[in-house]
Amino acid sequence: MDGIKRRVKDSLQIKLSLWLSLAILIIALIAGTFAFFSAFNEAHELQDDVLRQVATLFDRHHLPVPQEGASGREANSDPESRVFVQLLSPSLSSSVGRVINPPLALPPNLRDGMQTATIGNETYRVLVRTLGSGERLAVAQETAVRDEIARDSALSTLLPFLILVPILLLVVAGLVRKIFKTVAGIAIEIDQRGEQELYPIAPEPLPAEIRPFLEAINRLLGRVDQSMDAQRRFVADAAHELRSPLTALSLQAELLANTEMSADAYERLTTLRKGIERGRVLLDQLLALARAQASTTMPRTEVSLQQVYRRVLEDLMPLAEVKGIDIGVVTDLDARVHVNEVDLIALVKNLVDNAIRYTPAGGRVDLSVLATNGEITLVVEDSGPGIPEAERERVFDPFYRVLGSDEIGSGLGLSIVQAISARVGAKVSLGIASDQSKSGLRVMVTFPLVKI
Repeated sequence: MDGIKRRVKDSLQIKLSLWLSLAILIIALIAGTFAFFSAFNEAHELQDDVLRQVATLFDRHHLPVPQEGASGREANSDPESRVFVQLLSPSLSSSVGRVINPPLALPPNLRDGMQTATIGNETYRVLVRTLGSGERLAVAQETAVRDEIARDSALSTLLPFLILVPILLLVVAGLVRKIFKTVAGIAIEIDQRGEQELYPIAPEPLPAEIRPFLEAINRLLGRVDQSMDAQRRFVADAAHELRSPLTALSLQAELLANTEMSADAYERLTTLRKGIERGRVLLDQLLALARAQASTTMPRTEVSLQQVYRRVLEDLMPLAEVKGIDIGVVTDLDARVHVNEVDLIALVKNLVDNAIRYTPAGGRVDLSVLATNGEITLVVEDSGPGIPEAERERVFDPFYRVLGSDEIGSGLGLSIVQAISARVGAKVSLGIASDQSKSGLRVMVTFPLVKI
């Protein structure tokens, strides 16, 4: 119940539907009440006109007036159409001494005109008129019958309300849902965007009242895009500017290595050269990350995965040979994906480089290609320690490294892979390479809607 109340409180669509429905119901109730009583009174006026017309017929056309003692109506007549017609007598006895038996015991002193009279336990609507002959004619009808006819007539006027109000409520609910459908569509479109897709939202499908809010969001997206672009430029510029000093330091270290020095000094020089190399690698990865996170769209072509594997293995084979790692492609299947070749090479190179670095000496690194359900998946598996399941989301953050790892690195490899995958529309997933030993890492990058 609390969830329903919270949803009603937070939903503009539900609020608008409820308030419109409540307004329609209140207006329909007021209009229905007015229509009922108006029709009820109109029916009474029509019934009074009927009594007047009956009296006029008797007066103008000199119709025979029912004799004293006559009922003034047909036997077994319909009660709803029953009208009593009789002469008002000054006394209840005739001149010959017999008792008069009138249809209604109306008092003889009733005034002319329309009036209501109570006789016994019944109430009658009575019209008294003096005829041209001087006699007084009474035309009467039971008020219970009149009320029943008027009530039925008034209720019939409510029938359109009973039919149209529910239809109107459904129409209002449908229109409100249709109006807010465009808003929901915009929300889904924004939710499906990547983190780098900060282009403005088209305001045309939305109502004019919501466009100022959307324009404010577009301005915010523009400011965020400018801020992120400035940060990427800063990282790229800083990395680019630092490359020259590091290159100079590397050259000086190379020249220094050629001079005579003690073993202790040479050991320290070796440590210095390794630090300079780590800094150079870090700068290269920072530049690669900045390019991967760039919002500009690079041209795409049909690229062979096997060809990319071969190029990456040619570059990284020396690193694998130093550690004695068995590395290679374990499937003959080839597939072509619609991406930028530079992006794909950078993605695979970072995956293979990570696999080689974190696989112990004498281990294995296998590359393969899978094709299932119209999707192409490139797979890189290693026999290293793997990544705990609790940290598989964090490893995509820049500079994050798994605790307990002795391998020196910058923590940017998987961040670059994630950024490139997001830009080309691929999905990255991590798993265990060996289900038996519960070790190793399997990285799968899936490309949808590709040509094999």
